[in-house]
Amino acid sequence: MKRGAWATEREILDGASVNGVITRQALRQCGVSDGSITARTADDGKWRRILPGIVLLQNGSPSALQQQTAALLYGGEQSVLTGGAAVHRHGFDRVGSDVHILVPSTLRRTSTSFVRVERTTRMPEAQTRGQLRVAPLPRALADAARSMHTTSKCIHLFAQAIQRGSVDLDELVREFAEGPRQYGAVARLALRDLADDAHSVAEAQAQKLYATTDLPKMVHNVPVYDPDGELICIPDGWIDVVGLGWQIDSLAHHLSPADHAATMAKRAAMEKAGAIMISHLPSQIRDDPTGVIADLTAGYERALARPRPNLHLGSA
Repeated sequence: MKRGAWATEREILDGASVNGVITRQALRQCGVSDGSITARTADDGKWRRILPGIVLLQNGSPSALQQQTAALLYGGEQSVLTGGAAVHRHGFDRVGSDVHILVPSTLRRTSTSFVRVERTTRMPEAQTRGQLRVAPLPRALADAARSMHTTSKCIHLFAQAIQRGSVDLDELVREFAEGPRQYGAVARLALRDLADDAHSVAEAQAQKLYATTDLPKMVHNVPVYDPDGELICIPDGWIDVVGLGWQIDSLAHHLSPADHAATMAKRAAMEKAGAIMISHLPSQIRDDPTGVIADLTAGYERALARPRPNLHLGSA
């Protein structure tokens, strides 16, 4: 390659760069001198130095794609995107503004600028999205969730992936079991709310909570029939004296559109038959017991103010 050809033959730099981003070493291999690199990355130059040893072949702000590309070039050939950036590359909403990458624990790299570097002994097998190496979705979701401070944000993050069928709950539980315990407490609470067994735990907590009230006797998981003997629903709780039902809604169950539709149909049938239905999430039972009791009390007063519907209980 003749000296200076890169300046007039754009395809030289295009071929050596990725998404308009290139390493300083690759520039040298294209025949660009250190002096030319320094001049072109000056404040008034045509290029921009965006990370140590990484150059953007334009003078302006890098796009999200260019930041992610730069992060991987900075991290080296074994690095992979994870966290919010990887979740985004898997086709979901972006989480956070930094670019989180994983590198082998034996590699010396430090976080800098917009890049958060995590050295790990658990390097995932990289997947490719476009020209980028990304962690598998369960790992990316787990790493993104570890930086969150509220269970609601974690639930939203996990739920969108589960709803699309891109990941299942067991994969997420396994990822958190195998990964570091540090910073995972909030995410584990979110998983507990999503997990099937959290529903039964919430029911037990709900029964204990109800026992502290002055409301009439409530039976649990007993079928309710209409006047013709047709089963309408098996509510989690039922105050027979006034015809009031209580449902503890499992979030995992509602992640399936079909299951959610079935739940809504049963609830509509109960209300059509005259029952008053009160619903709570497992997280409400755990975190807002006072509010739950207030809802039940208000529901009971509404039920008491109207005639009891013609519904009867079957055997548990």
